Amino acid sequence: MPSRRQRKEVLTTPRNGLASLLRPTDSVLVLIDHQPYQLSNLNSHDPHAVVNNSTALAKAAKAFGVPTILTSVVADRGGLIFPHITDVFPGQEVIDRTFINTWEDRKVVDAVKATGRKQLIIAGLWTEICVAMPVIQALGEGWDVTVIADASGGTSVEAHQVAIQRMIAAGANMMTWLALASEWQRDWARTEHVGELTEVLKQHVAGSGIAYLWEQQLLNTPVPSTAG
Repeated sequence: MPSRRQRKEVLTTPRNGLASLLRPTDSVLVLIDHQPYQLSNLNSHDPHAVVNNSTALAKAAKAFGVPTILTSVVADRGGLIFPHITDVFPGQEVIDRTFINTWEDRKVVDAVKATGRKQLIIAGLWTEICVAMPVIQALGEGWDVTVIADASGGTSVEAHQVAIQRMIAAGANMMTWLALASEWQRDWARTEHVGELTEVLKQHVAGSGIAYLWEQQLLNTPVPSTAG
């Protein structure tokens, strides 16, 4: 357990410099409670957008080989995690909890630690409860924690925003899923995952994905010959 002084240093050290950027080889993703019950009272975002963004986040993690832990809370009553997410990881166990705070569930924490990664990335429903609790606890234990705000959501705009402010004050890093995927890619000369990432962009980035398909259409359309 970190000392009080060590915890204070975690909270006050500025997050900057090249080493602070996220890397797929150091990242582990935890997706928390993307379930029907939570979605039914999601009022901070368009529910369609959250389903799209959380699915895109899951696909991006898979594309880059980032270990992903799926967890639900009392699924018998709250419903199963959206199939859009579980279909990305067919056959993978979903850890079902009774703890509201995911970071108090030993099975989840042990699964994260088993990856050997230190850049902990979290998204879930609801931001003010099931995201904020584990984020604040993990920060206090010395983890480098990033929250994917647009793959999360709260019971109101205020609830989501206050939770984001609370986590920032505790030392958390805030990102969107597309910013995270771009940071994992970092350099287009790294071609190992470009194909998989491009598929995710085509499926989930709306205008940019459609524009890419249009560009490919134009590049593959023969130029009409000039008569005469």
